[in-house]
Amino acid sequence: MTAGDVRDAAARLRGVAHRTPVVRSRTLDGLVGRTVLLKCEQLQRAGAFKFRGAFNAASRLPAEMLASGIVTYSSGNHGQAVALAARELGARAAVVMPEDAPRSKADAAAAYGAEIVPYDRYAADRVAICERLAEERGMALLPPYDHPHVIAGQGTAALELLEDAGDLDTLVVPVGGGGLIAGSATIATALSPGIRVVGVEPEAGDDTKRSFEAGRRVRIPVPRTIADGLAAEIPGELTFSINRRLLHGVTVVSDPEILDAMRFAFDRLKLVVEPSGAVGLAALLSGRVDEVVPGARRVGVVLSGGNVDTRRFAELMSAPR
Repeated sequence: MTAGDVRDAAARLRGVAHRTPVVRSRTLDGLVGRTVLLKCEQLQRAGAFKFRGAFNAASRLPAEMLASGIVTYSSGNHGQAVALAARELGARAAVVMPEDAPRSKADAAAAYGAEIVPYDRYAADRVAICERLAEERGMALLPPYDHPHVIAGQGTAALELLEDAGDLDTLVVPVGGGGLIAGSATIATALSPGIRVVGVEPEAGDDTKRSFEAGRRVRIPVPRTIADGLAAEIPGELTFSINRRLLHGVTVVSDPEILDAMRFAFDRLKLVVEPSGAVGLAALLSGRVDEVVPGARRVGVVLSGGNVDTRRFAELMSAPR
């Protein structure tokens, strides 16, 4: 994985993926005492950064593989992204998705034309299910993060942020399986050698933080957190090999801190962000970024997704503080 791979992905995505806006807020800057630039990937096609990696990878498949279709596993956003990418490329798609995934995410993937294959995330192995389907149906398996073309595509979000915002001393990125931050760190450290890239996970899903501290991949029980898109059990093999080398550090935020960040984004920034997409903002507002990078002055934050329906959003926003 190189910065050149990210640039190649950007060329492939031009005119297909949205170039999402970078937003600033004087209120936010004042609260945290620094300049903050928010990359609004909740406004990406399919509602999250995932479309970047899905389309970059799917569009590189040979025609004969595309003709057989694409299968993937996902808690929601990658499934939607693969479904949309497959539709754009004239291919069929199947998504292995947890039974307790947000209904809106499953419905959106189905609306793009995908077949939804439900499973129990606490009892079944989604990778094994996906591999079996790929073998039985002859479909191409496109994983959600541990794939070089997926990682390169995800990194285009950080490339755009740096192009539009200028120099940053710190880049804050959500971490699930690690694809977004691996791609982001690859391009960011190449363009700005002194930049510090900080990952953020939900407290209950701190597999990357534990792995980063241990120097090896650490598996944890299936996390239970409102940040469903970041509920990974273990970092990807390829993503972790990149992240352990390029990240400055990893921090965590609690579910209440995530909710506070969502409220702030809605009330003060007029942005709707899903829990997984709000963890970077939560880390900034709660001071967790300061624990990893004291004195950061110009900070970029990736708001990675906004796939939360009105019922769930209202439920989350009315939760007791």
